[in-house]
Amino acid sequence: MSDDLTRIAEALERMSPPPLRAPEFDAADAFVWHVAPDRLVPVPRVARVEMALLVGIDRSRDTLLENTRHFARGRPANNALLWGARGMGKSSLVKAIHAEVAAEHPLKIVEVQREDLPTIGRLLGHLRAADHRFVLFCDDLSFSHDDEHYKSLKAVLDGGIEGRPDNVVFYATSNRRHLMPRDMIENERTTAISPSEATEEKVSLSDRFGLWLGFHPCTQDEYLAMIRGYCDAHGVEIDDATLRAEAIEWQATRGARSGRVAWQFFTDLAGRKGVALRP
Repeated sequence: MSDDLTRIAEALERMSPPPLRAPEFDAADAFVWHVAPDRLVPVPRVARVEMALLVGIDRSRDTLLENTRHFARGRPANNALLWGARGMGKSSLVKAIHAEVAAEHPLKIVEVQREDLPTIGRLLGHLRAADHRFVLFCDDLSFSHDDEHYKSLKAVLDGGIEGRPDNVVFYATSNRRHLMPRDMIENERTTAISPSEATEEKVSLSDRFGLWLGFHPCTQDEYLAMIRGYCDAHGVEIDDATLRAEAIEWQATRGARSGRVAWQFFTDLAGRKGVALRP
């Protein structure tokens, strides 16, 4: 009988794990939020690109850097949505700016996955009680037709009756300006009895971000400048004419030109040159 009770108790514990203890926020400057069970996992070394190597996004960089510095100093700051072209350094910019500002003022970053947004209230409870300031970061944020996760996000952006914690700011990246496909917006507008209200709740979600920072496809000169910057930073020697010819050929085979494509070409180049990339 006791064995049966033990198995039942263990099953109940698995179904309803104990609440998260007060996290050890001094363990690191970066954390990832996981659920089932709830836990904040420290990240000893964040995969980052130095901010000086992020080319062609100067205006967005300066705006987000100033906003983050204000927040780290305890001043008012806006939530930010970084939207636009794929591979143009949106998430890299968030991580690079965190590193820059954290070197000046104490600042933590916590990454949360889109599928874990329904648990955001529990996470905010832990962050609210902490004696630190946090950038809450969600990469590649978007919503499909029947996706209800966007309702959970309002807890971060508006905070409900409690308000957003003063020590938390939310940064998100997305390929979509309104966080939902354009064809879905148009379809709901044309089929709804009240078109103006059909998508207001979802579209207005993006309006709750105080900063909208757009990222656009880079020019060929910017693409080449990115690669040259990577070469100089990692000690890969190649003359300009060869770099230009090979980089443009690589771009043509990919059918795209972006910061991500520039890094992929550089990785191939470093491999061919036998140069190990420094972390």
